[in-house]
Amino acid sequence: MSKVMIITGASRGIGAATARLAAQRGYSVCVNYRSNRDAAEKVVEAIRRAGGKSIAVAADVALEPDVTRLFAIVDKELGPLAALVNNAGILEQQMRLETIDAARLTRVFATNVVGSFLCAREAVRRMSTKHGGSGGAIVNVSSAASRLGSPGEYIDYAASKGAIDTLTIGLAREVAEEGIRVNAVRPGFIYTEMHASGGEPNRVDNAILWLLSDEATYTTGGFIDVAGGR
Repeated sequence: MSKVMIITGASRGIGAATARLAAQRGYSVCVNYRSNRDAAEKVVEAIRRAGGKSIAVAADVALEPDVTRLFAIVDKELGPLAALVNNAGILEQQMRLETIDAARLTRVFATNVVGSFLCAREAVRRMSTKHGGSGGAIVNVSSAASRLGSPGEYIDYAASKGAIDTLTIGLAREVAEEGIRVNAVRPGFIYTEMHASGGEPNRVDNAILWLLSDEATYTTGGFIDVAGGR
C-alpha cells in the first residue's frame, strides 16, 4: 500500500509541483484547495494519467470544520496518513504597516498560522504512536521572508511565516518521541506563484520530498533555505 500525503494549497505553484513529484515517488496524494477547483482537478488528472492515485478536496484551512472534514475524507478515501505538507498560504497587496488594518491581519494569520496549526494537529492525532499511529512526517512551507522581514511590502506575511518557523521547532521537539518528524522549507519569493506567474517551484518540491523521505529520518526541527543565498 502506498503512503498517503496531504498537501494544502496544492492547486498551483509549489503545492502542485510537490503533489506531482510525490505521486511519482509512490505517494497517494490529497490535493487540497480552497476555491480553484479546476486547477486542483488538473493536478489530480495529471497524476492519474501517470498511473498515480490522487483526490482533490476543497477545504479552507482557516476554518476548523473544513480542516476536520478534509482529514476525515482522506481517512476514508486514501487511508492512514503518513505525510503532511503545510503549504497553503496567502499574502495581500504590498503596503507599509501604517496602512494595514486588523481585517487584513486576521485574514493572513487565519490562513497562514491558524491553518497550519490545525492541520498539524489533525496530522499528529493520526500519526503519533501515542495515539496508536505509525509515525510520519510534516513539512511546513515557510518563507525567506521570516528572516528578512519584508519591510515596506509584507511584514504581516513575514511575521506569519516567523510563526511557522517557531511552530516547526516547537512541534518537532513535542512529538519527536512519538515517531513524527517536523521540518520546514523556506523558499525565496522568486520561487512562489503567489508573487509571479510561473516561477521555479521544482527547486522547492525536491527539498520537501527529501525531508519527507527515509533519507531524512535523522532530521527534525530543521530548515532548508531555497532562496538563492538571500
